[in-house]
Amino acid sequence: MISREPGEISQVVVIPAYAERDFLFLTLDSLARNARSSLEYSLVLCVVNNGKNPPPEVLENNLQTIRCLDALVRRKSLRVFGGEKKLRGLLEGLADSELKVGYINAATAECEIPAGTGGVGMARKIGMDKALRLLRESPVQPPLIISLDADSLVENNYLSAVRNFFSPKIPSAVVAYAHQMPDDPRQQAAIISYEIFLRYWVLGLQYAASPWAFHSIGSTMVVATPSYVAVRGMNKRAAGEDFYFLQKLAKHAPIHYIRETRVYPSARPSERVPFGTGKRIRRFLAGDSEEAYLLYDPRIFEIIKRWLSLAQENLFQHEDCLITGAHRIHPQLKTFLIDHGFPRVWSRIRGNTKDKKTFLKQFNDWFDGFKTLKLVHFLTRTVYPQINMFVALDEMLHALDKSDFGMPKASQVSEIEDQLSVLRYLREIT
Repeated sequence: MISREPGEISQVVVIPAYAERDFLFLTLDSLARNARSSLEYSLVLCVVNNGKNPPPEVLENNLQTIRCLDALVRRKSLRVFGGEKKLRGLLEGLADSELKVGYINAATAECEIPAGTGGVGMARKIGMDKALRLLRESPVQPPLIISLDADSLVENNYLSAVRNFFSPKIPSAVVAYAHQMPDDPRQQAAIISYEIFLRYWVLGLQYAASPWAFHSIGSTMVVATPSYVAVRGMNKRAAGEDFYFLQKLAKHAPIHYIRETRVYPSARPSERVPFGTGKRIRRFLAGDSEEAYLLYDPRIFEIIKRWLSLAQENLFQHEDCLITGAHRIHPQLKTFLIDHGFPRVWSRIRGNTKDKKTFLKQFNDWFDGFKTLKLVHFLTRTVYPQINMFVALDEMLHALDKSDFGMPKASQVSEIEDQLSVLRYLREIT
């Protein structure tokens, strides 16, 4: 159901919502604050979802969310929300705005997501597949499917910045981000350390000249509809769906980066998925904070850098040449490659490929972001354990010739202001 006639929309913002009544309408309010001209060609599609037999509080929350969305869509009286002044105020503001809102009911009986078919990945897929159909007659090329979360806020230029960034030559992109900063000092410390970890990962891969050096955050993804079709759409994973979707997109064509606006993901703790922001914050608050101040040893990214260079400089060479070279870089790199069947893969690519561009693409498709992550974990486990956050960052920034920033000493790890200053700097350079 959609609040207004979609008209000539050229982009759809898809928002999965699982028990998000207290956050979704704040997100919609931030979208509604975008310029009227950008609201005209944008549609926001909320997918209110749960599986079969959800916890009673989740179902009740979703039913309330649907009730609010239905009031907006059908232009119903908002007086029934009079007892909740903040919510009613948000709904009245949305009703008076030019924001086009629609929703998909994937929560009530016979509509819920079937058991075993995923969680947030399936919800994103439902919304993105619907967006693809809605954009079929778009007058602007390329039509865009924008992924956002129900608790992520956006800037006032978000819709226009995303639309203006794209052209038929740009297949997909991720938007710059900065996590919301909680009022609670411990939650602040938790999200600061986690965002530093995320940005350090991208810096490390940039240093290694890896094609997988981009952040994987579901609320920052944007894809043109031809590319969405080319990679066969969103997956149904219950967690990590953003990582795997971006992997598919990156194998299709390079991921671009939108710097002209920002998304502000939530920093709240959560147990909804087995990893990611919410899980990391909850672990930190539960007392497991020591690990939060450790980062991968920069020597690991040096190994990856040398390995990628070796492969690129020795295309069409026999696999034994690559294995020998890998051993010279580090014996454990050789062990990893053999354990993961590299000689057989390289031999197959070499036998079936005649040009360098195709050869390199097939190699990168094999040594993808997931394989890179596996190698990092393997080297961390076997030879280079994680080290102090500030020490790792200082070494990485020197390697990237960005050593002008005065990195705090390791002993200052508990100082939130020091951590925040580091994060602000990383937000500028990544």
